[in-house]
Order: sequence, then structure tokens, then C-alpha cells
Amino acid sequence: MPKVQINGIDLFYDIKGKGEPLLLIAGFLCDHAYWSLIMPSLVSQYQVIRLDNRGMGRSSAPENPYSLKQMANDVAGLLDHIAIDKVHLVGHSMGGQIAQELVLAHPEKVESLILLSSLAKGDGLFNSIIETWGDLCKNVDLKLYEKVVLPWIFTDTFYSIPGMIEGLIEFAIRYPFPPAAHSLYHHSRAMLDFDTTNRLQQIHCPTLVLVAKQDILTPLKFSQQLAQSIPNAELLVLNGGGHGFLIESPDAVVSAMLNFLRKLKPASLCN
Repeated sequence: MPKVQINGIDLFYDIKGKGEPLLLIAGFLCDHAYWSLIMPSLVSQYQVIRLDNRGMGRSSAPENPYSLKQMANDVAGLLDHIAIDKVHLVGHSMGGQIAQELVLAHPEKVESLILLSSLAKGDGLFNSIIETWGDLCKNVDLKLYEKVVLPWIFTDTFYSIPGMIEGLIEFAIRYPFPPAAHSLYHHSRAMLDFDTTNRLQQIHCPTLVLVAKQDILTPLKFSQQLAQSIPNAELLVLNGGGHGFLIESPDAVVSAMLNFLRKLKPASLCN
């Protein structure tokens, strides 16, 4: 699992499988491991590229502020380094925001776009939550932090599974590459500054917008805005799961992704 120097940082990435390139960008508080449950289904059909965003996992965590445009440039630099001209691009939550910036800045690099539980701009409630998460990480330990965050990520059905939430918290505490408090703060502020509402019509590649009906962090209205503003985008709402449906309902998510990708014409372009 290599690293490469890009834009002044060491960027960690992982490539598995063969086929058309499929690049996955994780969201807030998550690194490349967040995609683990759907990886077996993806690598059987695609060359899957994952990375740790700056400030997460095994990538560098500089002290200075981050922007989502900057993180999109990190991804573009990675694609140049591994000599991949064009990818199917998938982003979850903040990763979907990074994906939007990437396709807007480099449409020639993106064959198709899948936005999972993402948004173009936060509303008052969302921004308040994200601002609090950015501040809170400096004042509590990781166990309490996870206890505060997870109710916004998973449904009551998931919480009712004995030991499930406790297991996730224990995994986070024991994870060898925990996020630094300053990185979570910078990520939160980058999300607050993000707004693509007036640029979405510039995205012309085939696009799937996928969200769970019970997502309370990035509710359906955010995905509806994306789908309505991106020309010819497809909106799909899953009945199962919440914001963390990659963990709560991985089979449904990967099935929707693969069905969308299967329908694409090989010659589809994003410019």
C-alpha cells in the first residue's frame, strides 16, 4: 500500500482488482477502510482505487487549513501519478463534495459520477452539526466523540442490534491510524465553506445520486437538489439504512452502484 508526494503531502492510496478504474473518496472521520464491506463486489469487476484524504488515515495531516478544492487537487495529482486518464468516481458525504470539485475542475478525468449521501451546500442544521463536530474533537476523547457522532450516522434499527454500536466504537478506539483533532477541525471548516449550487449544471457526465430514506444528516432534500441541478442525473432513494448505509446496508448500496455502472455506454464522456 504505497504513498506518493502530492501537493506538499504524503498521500496514501490502495489499488485492487482489474478492469475499468473506479475511484472511491471517503467522507468526514473516515479513511479508505470505510469502503471495506463493498470492496469484494467491486474488485471482482473494476480496478478499485482508494485513498486517505489529507488529514486522515496514513496520509499527512498538515496543521494549516484545508479546502475541498485542495483535496480534489490531491486526487487529480494521484491520478496523474498512477497514469490513469479517466475514472468512474464515487464519493460519500464529504467525499461526494470532493468528487464534485474534482469533476468540475477536471471533467476530462471523470467517466461517471456517483454521489452517496452528499450535498451541494449545507443548511443551518447541517452546518451547526458540522461546526460542533469540528469544535468538539478538541475537547473530548475519541470514545465520547464517536458516541456523539454515531446517532447522526445510523438508524434506530442498526442501534437495536446487540453489540453493534459498541463494536464500532471499540474498532475506532483501537484503529492504528486515528484522525488528529486539528484535521477534523479543518475538515469541518472546509465543509462549511463548500458550495457548488451555482456550478452543478456544469457537470455533464452520467451521474447517480444515491441516498437512504432515513438519512438525517444529509437528508433527501440535499440529494434532490443535486439530482435536479446536475443535467440528466438519476436519483435513487434506498429504504434501508441512514447516512452510514455503506456499513448498515452495504449490499443494497453496491447493488445500486453496479446497476448504474452496468448501464453506462463505454463511450460516455464527461466533457
